Amino acid sequence: MDFGDIPQRGLVLLGCGKMGGAMLEGWLSQGLPASAVHVIDPNAPDWVAARGVSVNHTLPSNPAIMVVAVKPQMMGDALPSIQGYGNGETVLLSIAAGTKIAAFEAVFGLKTPIVRAMPNTPAAIAQGITAYCRNAHVSDERLELARALLCAVGKTVELESEAQIDAVTGVSGSGPAYVFHMIECMADAGVAQGLPREMAMELAVATVAGAGALAAASEESATQLRINVTSPNGTTGAALEVLMDAENGFPALLNRAVAAAADRSRELGA
Repeated sequence: MDFGDIPQRGLVLLGCGKMGGAMLEGWLSQGLPASAVHVIDPNAPDWVAARGVSVNHTLPSNPAIMVVAVKPQMMGDALPSIQGYGNGETVLLSIAAGTKIAAFEAVFGLKTPIVRAMPNTPAAIAQGITAYCRNAHVSDERLELARALLCAVGKTVELESEAQIDAVTGVSGSGPAYVFHMIECMADAGVAQGLPREMAMELAVATVAGAGALAAASEESATQLRINVTSPNGTTGAALEVLMDAENGFPALLNRAVAAAADRSRELGA
């Protein structure tokens, strides 16, 4: 992976929790020198320093990029420590949920180059997907550098505008929890039909994982893959009559769920 001028200028990671730590592991595994990374986190995991990463020490004077990976409620305490990097060449890459570009501009200055991104938890195994957008001060070259960092933990998509972030939150940001709950429900339903719980859970997890992998690998659409599995008057068709019910099935339920998540995202960012 091309990390541009990061090895020379350095990268600062503010916050090294689950998501920040997952991204750091991805960068290191793909060749970013540990000596180029500077972590600010009083609770950084022990493995970070053990890998040769600088933890809570002196920061570079002009890092190529500053990654903000702290929770929204910690922003007030965390941002002042890096406020001096605003209005310069350092790109601010935020993966913090709910914090708008304008909020960062208010802290760091209106000329600060800022990329806002929304990853999801499968990033922990490099299977995430991250949507991102930028303000007017991020050049195409700098945006590509930020995208390369995000690619270390999965796929990326560029948004047309920051306004789409809330919808992304509702679909992919919160989406893994919907799938985990579906796994729970599938296992419970299997138990209700007579399966041992451990077996029902194993079947549910493997089915969801396999179907997702097939959808990702196939050139056919999800719609066509569904049709391929559904025999006329068969068992799958009987189940889909329930799941695809316009009023009580997946379409109406997921539409309400995604809307609720997106609405909450808008509230948090207000």
